Amino acid sequence: MDVYEAPSTWTAEPVRPQWQLALRFAGSIVWFPVVCVLWGAIAAAFIVVGMFAEVITAFSNTLERGYLGAMDVMLNRVARLASWCVSWPELRHEGDTGFYKARVDKAVAKWTARASAPVDPKKPRPPVECAISLRDYRGVGGWYVAEVALAQGWELRPTDVRREVRLWWSAASKVS
Repeated sequence: MDVYEAPSTWTAEPVRPQWQLALRFAGSIVWFPVVCVLWGAIAAAFIVVGMFAEVITAFSNTLERGYLGAMDVMLNRVARLASWCVSWPELRHEGDTGFYKARVDKAVAKWTARASAPVDPKKPRPPVECAISLRDYRGVGGWYVAEVALAQGWELRPTDVRREVRLWWSAASKVS
């Protein structure tokens, strides 16, 4: 659904039944700690193996890139295991557009503050791209994210609105 030219088609997600959210929340209480421990164990294993592989990576950039790529893939797969989890605020505020509007406003303001921060020569440049996840805007729709972001100087990037709204800080091109 790469329809980023017409954000008016990006409507809010349907309200999920309360009983379904309660079941997901109960499952989240049990499952999320398991996923966190699993993620930590895998990260620790990669770090330990990486310390021994440091000798080899000093001579081979290919091995280092492959190792970091494998670590990235594994940790992302483990993190996705918790994608169905529901937080307490989501359970309480499902269908509350005011809550989701405030959440979007806060997320866009945070990214705007980061992107518009002055450039310090000793630090990396501020981010010029960001993604606002569906978890932040499901009650108001992607059009609200686009509306708020455009008002603060962001431009839309190609986006799959069922997962996230991608934004680009347009002032970055004027500074460079």
